[in-house]
Amino acid sequence: MGYEWLAPLMFAAALLFIFSGYPVAFALGGTSLLFAFIGVGAGYFDWNLMLALPDRLFGIMSNYVLLAVPFFIFMGTMLEKSRLAEDLLKTIGLLFGPVRGGLALAVVFVGALLAAATGVVGASVVAMGMISLPVMMQYGYSKDLAAGVITASGTLGQIIPPSVVLVVLADQLGVSVGDLFFGALVPGLILAGLYAVYAAAVAFFRPLAAPALPQAVRNTSTRELARRIVFVMLPPFLLIVVVLGSIFAGVATPTESGALGAVGAVILAAVNGRLTKKTLRETMEETTKLTAMVMMLLIGSTAFALIFRGLDGGIWIEDLLTNLPGGVIGFLIVANLAIFLLGFFIDFFEIAFIIIPLLVTPAAQLLEPMLGVPAAMALVWFGVMVGMNLQTSFLTPPFGFALFYLRGVAPPEMLTTEIYRGAVPFIGIQLVGLLLLILFPGIVLWAL
Repeated sequence: MGYEWLAPLMFAAALLFIFSGYPVAFALGGTSLLFAFIGVGAGYFDWNLMLALPDRLFGIMSNYVLLAVPFFIFMGTMLEKSRLAEDLLKTIGLLFGPVRGGLALAVVFVGALLAAATGVVGASVVAMGMISLPVMMQYGYSKDLAAGVITASGTLGQIIPPSVVLVVLADQLGVSVGDLFFGALVPGLILAGLYAVYAAAVAFFRPLAAPALPQAVRNTSTRELARRIVFVMLPPFLLIVVVLGSIFAGVATPTESGALGAVGAVILAAVNGRLTKKTLRETMEETTKLTAMVMMLLIGSTAFALIFRGLDGGIWIEDLLTNLPGGVIGFLIVANLAIFLLGFFIDFFEIAFIIIPLLVTPAAQLLEPMLGVPAAMALVWFGVMVGMNLQTSFLTPPFGFALFYLRGVAPPEMLTTEIYRGAVPFIGIQLVGLLLLILFPGIVLWAL
């Protein structure tokens, strides 16, 4: 009797445990142990296979690239907890104050910087919601525009470097973090630019939905505004530029740049008199919690991948995806649809550790001839596409994560339907960006 059904059953069981609400890391680990017993009993492998698990876990813990994860999380969290991001938003709001829609443009700009620094959708959307939503509502902004621009800007952390998401994705795809940063930079900036164009268009055609700041607020002296630009806006911006520039120039590895960013964020907080014991403790606690979550997920997914491949699951997935009707187009449709739907229910890190490793081999085989580039470059393009796809998923009602995060910090007078309605135009922008990425791969591959 054949046991070819064990691999699909294991995959289905893992998803069932995850969707039941059980912690993902333990759902993966528990499923692995259960199917290890089944695999040994069925004669697929013996217990010697499990001896590979400690070696793989040691490899994870000694992975120098993954050390960048806590550094980038620390950098973004410090900017948030020390209220430097809040000051940044207010300064840019004053800079664009005379312009209708200026606050919305400021949210896009600051949201992109904050999202890139934290790389975690929940943290970015919550921070931007708490900082900017009360200000936008105070000055008469349309609720749907305010909600849409905040949730959309918060999701930019999936694709704009330097991002924790891209570090993890590069590790799972087996490509260079620097290459993935290079590939994601232009698509991320294009999306942010499209968001800004939409906000400006709303301000032009619906002036009451995005008014300019009142004259009393705008009456900031030129000297004071210049001081705030120099001392409030430029330092965080330069920090991001230095971190990215050191990676792109090959001067530092992503891990070294992450450490530089973490130290730079601490220095900025200290210079502004914000480096208190409470701020440092909260930043360290948040960094520890997020890093521990990522590491536990990686351990659980490693055990899952070991047993899944022992049951010939890798062969099953490869045959399934490479023999789809339509060839590479069929693969792209199925892969995008699967990632999009899973993005409703599980976080990016969980998708990265569970789904992405299963797609690597088929993606390399199918995309290399389609794009006419080496497999590593094809996987970079695929990684950027995955990041942009998940942004769309996190914005889409009724299950989009970003919408729930904003709902948690929005005032009672903002209805859930208004949050959903505000996200719809930005979903359209995301789809345009995804289409451009597929039609013009050079957007990603230009610098590789």
